[in-house]
Amino acid sequence: MHSSHLLLEEPIRMASILEPSKASFFPAMTKIVGTLGPKSRSVEVISACLKAGMSVARFDFSWGGPEYHQETLENLKAAVKVTKKLCAVMLDTVGPELQVVNKSETAISLLADGLVVLTPDQKREASSEVLPINFDGLSKAVKPGDTIFVGQYLFTGSETTSVWLEVSEVKGNDVVCVIKNSATLAGSLFTLHASQIHIGLPTLSDKDKEVISTWGVQNKIDFLSLSYTRHAEDVRQAREYLSKLGDLYQTQIFAKIENAEGLTHFDEILQEADGIILSRGNLGIDLPPEKVFLFQKAALYKCNMAGKPAVVTRVVDSMTDNLRPTRAEATDVANAVLDGSDAILLGAETLRGLYPVETISTVGRICAEAEKVFNQDLYFKKTVKYVGEPMTHLESIASSAVRAAIKVKASVIICFTSSGRAARQGNHLLSEVSSLCLLIHDILRNQRAQQMSQY
Repeated sequence: MHSSHLLLEEPIRMASILEPSKASFFPAMTKIVGTLGPKSRSVEVISACLKAGMSVARFDFSWGGPEYHQETLENLKAAVKVTKKLCAVMLDTVGPELQVVNKSETAISLLADGLVVLTPDQKREASSEVLPINFDGLSKAVKPGDTIFVGQYLFTGSETTSVWLEVSEVKGNDVVCVIKNSATLAGSLFTLHASQIHIGLPTLSDKDKEVISTWGVQNKIDFLSLSYTRHAEDVRQAREYLSKLGDLYQTQIFAKIENAEGLTHFDEILQEADGIILSRGNLGIDLPPEKVFLFQKAALYKCNMAGKPAVVTRVVDSMTDNLRPTRAEATDVANAVLDGSDAILLGAETLRGLYPVETISTVGRICAEAEKVFNQDLYFKKTVKYVGEPMTHLESIASSAVRAAIKVKASVIICFTSSGRAARQGNHLLSEVSSLCLLIHDILRNQRAQQMSQY
């Protein structure tokens, strides 16, 4: 399970760092998932995002209705037609997400050391004293001393716009909390996360099922992001539901690991899911800060060895409001690629950020630089050793192709396939973050290619 081997080519000439990056025919192989929203839903902006490197558009149903997202999707289709760049569609479920509803949308100021009551009575107005929530079982799930976090969509992480609460006492269905830091909550909707607390709500809610069976079927979604996946059974139930819908039998399920419960059952979830999304925003609340990197490295290694895509979130939060990432964020993106991440998911940065196009472009350039120094030979040897012998016929063919490509320093491996299995197998043995490029001609499997080819 250890992934301590440095997947970095050595040595790197310091002088080369000062040289301008050479233009490449191929963009970064690490995929970029962009969340579309208020700041990124026009045809013009989406077109610019596609040109900058976005290859998956994420539609988050934690906010906004089907009509709103349908308008955005129609703009995406128009942008694809204009730019001639394909883009997959990902539907992100709400799941058992706890929310605070602020109907008046008036900014709520909370002062450190004060008290605030979390109540399931949604008829009450949100204020500095009371925060109504969408779950009536919180009082039964928490105890004095437990930690609760309330923040804007996808948690900005800013201590002035998000608040830490500590449960003081439970009064009937209400939970009285001590405010740990002064903050101002702005907007109509806040996410609430109780650290390491089991929430007795289904992973695939009735609302999620309704959205999938209508909006999802209508648009033949490519990916389903299953929020708050806690057990392998969650994935099995979601797959069973998709299979009943006919048109979505090819839709891939990406399990979103967001809490300690999902982490505990990670191995079983990985077996069932088509891919994994490491939701570092919520995980950063459930885990001590010093433990987050351990989970990231272990989880990415497991995904790589299983040959399943791994997606990392929360990488350039500061670009929500700034044109450049911090030095730590830029390094974090590169290290995620070197650790084996197949994709980077951008949330608030593109959804409501001021610079969605620049964010995608910047992240893409960082990924491309990391890919140039990725030690492909070492990665290949580790994967072959993990797969072991005897290999299957398919694994043997893929392994031979990759070995030959490394030997002759080939730039491209072209894989003709009708089912996609051979291409994915080659990708397992040849990391997607490699400087070698894997072209997948997967005509039957890639729904989006079929739909967009007519344009």
